[in-house]
Amino acid sequence: MPSVSLSPVLEALRGNPEERPVVDLSAAAGLRARLEAVARSAPRTAPPWRVSAGSLRGHALATAPVGATLRGLLVASALRLLAVGARPQSPGALFAAWRASEGDTPLALASDQLGADERARLESDVAAHVATLRARVGRVPAAWAPRTAVRAHQRLAGGGVVLSDVVDLMVGTTLGPSAAVSLLDVTTAPLGEDDERVARYHALIQTLRTATVPLRSAVLSTATGELWCLEVDATTLERAVDDLVAILEAPTLGRAA
Repeated sequence: MPSVSLSPVLEALRGNPEERPVVDLSAAAGLRARLEAVARSAPRTAPPWRVSAGSLRGHALATAPVGATLRGLLVASALRLLAVGARPQSPGALFAAWRASEGDTPLALASDQLGADERARLESDVAAHVATLRARVGRVPAAWAPRTAVRAHQRLAGGGVVLSDVVDLMVGTTLGPSAAVSLLDVTTAPLGEDDERVARYHALIQTLRTATVPLRSAVLSTATGELWCLEVDATTLERAVDDLVAILEAPTLGRAA
């Protein structure tokens, strides 16, 4: 059977299957115990205290400009189509589908106020980002069990702290003897140091959620095509806990979810 040509991003997520480490099923308990201890002692005004990947980027989605927020949502829609082997629709069609499903949320109503020039700029911008997405990610093999917009919630301190997460693309399964799950976050902004923290956060939440340490966690910028890919190991996860401890010890940051 001829080998299947993979995109640069998929090659990075897969790596060499023969060199994958044995799956780690023991790390989650210690990580959770450390987080529980910090969460129970952290100062906060009123629960639940919500933390997300946005907390690590230092901003919330709601604070971003309408155009930038819409761009991210439409690129995420294109990724969902790629993951199931479909060709992404035109930016105009992506926007129309999103608007029809969104109802009358504040963001949807704000999008209705965009003028013709703003809509044209948005669609042109989205087209460029989707082109990068297609070139860098391409179609994901069905055998990789691709899942998009994978949501997770982890409660600490009796529900006083809630860690929430959304992984844009997850591939692989936890059923084999080797680590095989890889995570991909897609951002429409250039990469910065916050994105490495986000990649670690995704790996940590996946570990807590499944009690299985993933193989890799990556972030792709559709603004530049740059990819950062982390091997997930004990050091990666401990640094992710350190990131969260810094937030939990500074309550004003922890509210950015």
